This record gives sequence, structure tokens and C-alpha cells, in this order.
Amino acid sequence: MAGENDVVFEDFFPSMVERLGADQFIAELCNGFNLLMDQEKGLITFESLKINSSLLGLQDLGDDELLCMLREGDLDGDGALNQSEFCVLMCRLSPGLMNGPRRLLEQAIGNQF
Repeated sequence: MAGENDVVFEDFFPSMVERLGADQFIAELCNGFNLLMDQEKGLITFESLKINSSLLGLQDLGDDELLCMLREGDLDGDGALNQSEFCVLMCRLSPGLMNGPRRLLEQAIGNQF
């Protein structure tokens, strides 16, 4: 059960993969990355995430939560997310993709990486 201050996301990813197919789903994730990234660095930085998070309805997230999101997905330890890290993070945060039909996850990730 979610607490009063918890952010609750509805997981649309499995239905998106089914509807769009794996290639178009990854393209949509890449569009999300492009919305959030620092245009000069080509990465999602804390600053770009903070500035652009309202585009995804995340304007109520605090600095600690945004930093936690970055740390969660930052696989190479550079303090920012590249496109691959972002896509992997989004898939990992989707319970439906992680717990649902394995072929959807393998198709979505395997076609691009």
C-alpha cells in the first residue's frame, strides 16, 4: 500500500511493447531520454533532470529523489545517464517488463543493445 507521500507510477510499458513492438518502444524510450538530457553534454545530468522532470509529470520530486534516480541508473559511475543507461533503468523500473513475459523484455533490450 502506498503511503501519502509516495510517488505511484502506473506501468504502461508492457502494453506499449505489445502495441508498438520492441523497436518502436525503444524509440519512445530514446525520445524520453532526449527530453531529459542536457543538450550540450548529451547526457541526463542532475541539472537537466531537475529542469526537465516536469515534462514527465515529476515536478514534485525532491533533489534527493532525483539524485537517487541518477545513482540507480548510473552504471559507469560518471554521475549522469547516457542513453543506454536510461533505457536499461526504465526497463528495470517496470515491474510488468521485469516480471511479465520474458520474451518482451528480451525483445525490447536485445534489438537495440
